[in-house]
Parts: sequence; structure tokens; C-alpha cells
Amino acid sequence: MIVCMRKTLNVDADLLARAREMSHARTDTEAIHPGLRQLVSHIASQEIRGLGGSEPDAKDTPRRRPPEFSNGDECPS
Repeated sequence: MIVCMRKTLNVDADLLARAREMSHARTDTEAIHPGLRQLVSHIASQEIRGLGGSEPDAKDTPRRRPPEFSNGDECPS
């Protein structure tokens, strides 16, 4: 289910015009939504990356491929 909300924002007019032109958006909303999605995705990935190394006692995950083939060589069939 999609919920829509009207919101009054102060937006740089030149920036919005450039975004509409570059994205070929027909409306301001069409220009803004992809940017908001990208911002949320970017911040979420930064948060996930920030968790890296936070388990000092974690054990290595076993690999499916034998170590002798980890250099990029093809596995024998």
C-alpha cells in the first residue's frame, strides 16, 4: 500500500529545475522521489558498513570452494 503525503518544503529552485531537466521528470515529485530513495539507500548502506568488524570474536565463514581454487582458477568439473 502506498501512502501519499503533502508536505511544504523549501527547495533550491535552480537545483530542482536541474534535477527535473536531467531526470526528464514531468513533475517536481517525479524529480524528488528518486533522490530521496537514493539518500535512504546510501545512509542505510553506510550504517551497515559501520557494523563491519563489530564482532571481534566472530569466526570466519566456511567457504564452499576449496582454498586451492580461491585464486580465480576454474574448479574442475
